[in-house]
Amino acid sequence: QVQLVESGGGLVQPGGSLRLSCRASGTIDSINIMGWYRQDPGKRRELVATITSGGSPNYAGSVKGRFTISRDNAMNTVYLQMNSLNPEDTAVYFCLYRSPARPRDYWGQGTQVTVSS
Repeated sequence: QVQLVESGGGLVQPGGSLRLSCRASGTIDSINIMGWYRQDPGKRRELVATITSGGSPNYAGSVKGRFTISRDNAMNTVYLQMNSLNPEDTAVYFCLYRSPARPRDYWGQGTQVTVSS
């Protein structure tokens, strides 16, 4: 089992920044992907960014150039630095853990990000 604990969400004005963190605990596989998805009520969960255990990032086009994903493998933690936030970024952000050694994905409980003046 893998448990994910997220932190760092909140309310921010347009143009502002937030940093999300997600720490994984339990049995962590040497090869894995961690990252972030987001979901608005009534909409499908969508990719924000992921990063492999080797450090290769992948971004959704809507956040490229504004968001930066990074990870600390020693701490089993992934970070999402979000800059130049706009109201369209408002959503619940979910942390993801995925490994080819696992039959399913693991998700965090979600953290609310609200961008509003």
